[in-house]
Parts: sequence; structure tokens; C-alpha cells
Amino acid sequence: MSAPAKAKIKPENGDLIECLFNPSELTITKATQWEATKGKGKDTPKLRFQQGQSGTMSLALTLDTTDTGEPVTKHTEALLNLTKVDPSLKGASSGNRSARPPWCEFHWGSFHSFKAVVENLQIKFTYFASNGTPLRAQAQLTLKQFEDVKSWALQNPTSGTPNPHRVHRLVPGETLDRIAAAHYDDPARWRLIADANDVLDPLELESGSLFAIPEPQVMSRG
Repeated sequence: MSAPAKAKIKPENGDLIECLFNPSELTITKATQWEATKGKGKDTPKLRFQQGQSGTMSLALTLDTTDTGEPVTKHTEALLNLTKVDPSLKGASSGNRSARPPWCEFHWGSFHSFKAVVENLQIKFTYFASNGTPLRAQAQLTLKQFEDVKSWALQNPTSGTPNPHRVHRLVPGETLDRIAAAHYDDPARWRLIADANDVLDPLELESGSLFAIPEPQVMSRG
């Protein structure tokens, strides 16, 4: 039996933030804005659509380093960095003060979120070593959609693939190079499958996941 997939937060730049423990709950919210038209003498006005609202995703993370004794602040600081303005990001300019914090994506097995920014982050330290070193913390994280997306099918196995050709379900013990060998007769083309399915770590694949198998000419890396 394969190990459970580990949840990760992928920042716009910098290192992956691996969740020490997978969240027990994940809440996704999407709202739309409608305007009531005037209509005298009616019980209910007709609504006119205005626009969609940014989606949000809320989750609670447990950060615990009691097994190693290292400060848990190493992990809380990585989350806090997602709220800090980074002048090195694309589009930033010191002249017009357009710098911003980075966007990020939440990944958990075949689940890939929309690009999002941290709308709210609350960190509560709950356990300390005898010398005062914080070893455990609870993080409440709310992510807000950064840009529009064509599809809200967050677990769509063909996400990122312009023209998917086939879909492959992973069986226990199977690897990307074996899948590439089966579909392309070339195990070296495993990166085509990894890129098409936003695979962050080819060594951590969840049995039963669906993978899009793109046409080689479509996904050519050039």
C-alpha cells in the first residue's frame, strides 16, 4: 500500500512548503454578484448578473517538530513569507510602488488549486520546549483567487493540457517512466506526463490517480 500523498504549497518563487500533516478539512467558497432590477408592484425583482467574485480556500494546518526538537518557526516563517511584499517578483516596480506578495498554489495528490494569494493567516503556538523553543503551532490559512480561470474543476486530471489524448490510472508500484514507456515506447518522455499533470515530485505518486497522456507534438518542450 502506497504512502498517503503529502500536501504542499507551491509559492510563485522559492522553495516548496511541505505540510507536515495533511489538513483534515478543506473549504472552497465561490460567490457571484447579482443586482436587482427595479420593478414596481412585483413580489420579487429580476436579477441581473454583474460579475463573479474571487474564490477562496480555507484550511487548517498542524505544524509539529517535537520529534526533531528544531524550532517550528522554520515552518511558520515560510507561511509568513507568503504575506510579505517581494520586490523581485515579475511586474514589481519601486518607482510606482507596485511590489506585492507572491501568489501560490495548493497541491495535494491530484488536487491542484487555482493561483491564490494569502488573504488571511493566523498562527497559534501551542507547545514549547522547556527552554521556551516553540515546537508546535496551528495555522489557519485563507487563500484568495489571484486570477480568473476557465475551469473550477480543481481535480481535473487534464489541467494544463491543451489537447489531452488519453487518460491513464496509476496502479500500485507504477512510475512515470513506465507509463511513458507504455504510451510512447520511450521511458525518457516521462517529463511530458509530469508537465501535463503538474507533478511536483515524481517519487510521490498516489495510487489510483488519473494522469493525462498528451500527444508528444502538443507537449514538446522544444
